[in-house]
Amino acid sequence: MRGLRTRCSGALNYFNYFTEIEEHFQRARGTALFLMSPLDWALVESWKNAGVPLEAVLRGIDAAFEKWRSRKIKSQMVNSLAFCAQAVMAEAEIMAGGGTARARRETAPPFSAEELQGYLGRNAAALPAGFEEIAASLRKLAGEAEQHVADLEALEQHLTVLEEKMIAAARARQSEEELLESRRELDRQLRPYRGKMTAEQLAMLEKQYLERHLLEKAGLPRLSLFYMR
Repeated sequence: MRGLRTRCSGALNYFNYFTEIEEHFQRARGTALFLMSPLDWALVESWKNAGVPLEAVLRGIDAAFEKWRSRKIKSQMVNSLAFCAQAVMAEAEIMAGGGTARARRETAPPFSAEELQGYLGRNAAALPAGFEEIAASLRKLAGEAEQHVADLEALEQHLTVLEEKMIAAARARQSEEELLESRRELDRQLRPYRGKMTAEQLAMLEKQYLERHLLEKAGLPRLSLFYMR
């Protein structure tokens, strides 16, 4: 999936990946108040980390719902984004095989230096005892926000490294019972969709779900710029 690391053109902001997908799924489902589950959010994160273009996800959601609406008998309502997983990957493969790269538009940075500084500073302040080294790195990045506005991809890479260190530290503190609880809940939520995803997709989804669950239980913030909005 590395070849899919392409930004969408047009008005869609790549750093609004999560928000765009949530709102598009709600519109396709026809229920604006529908809240995505932890499994749904983990699935979105697995697509983001695999480099699935935002446009491919939105097209896949539309394709999945078109197929669902064409059925004469609809056995149940679509209650999870996982229903769209196969269609999303199909659209991603189509885009990857297009042969021509999409031209990037020159646009203003999606975040101001003040917004970056505030976001990084809040995350540093939210880290509990035992994560002082990561907090110090975030405060340093916040102090350099002006220069990071010009190269958000480099900043995102730095934040990814810090989040990986944070996850490793949090996992080392987990008890065996906490690990088992997370795994049981994951298996329960994944059961209806295991036959609709490849082994690779399931492995990535499981990893993202367990990491998200770990951070939520530990009360730790997400550091990626994708969580700014």
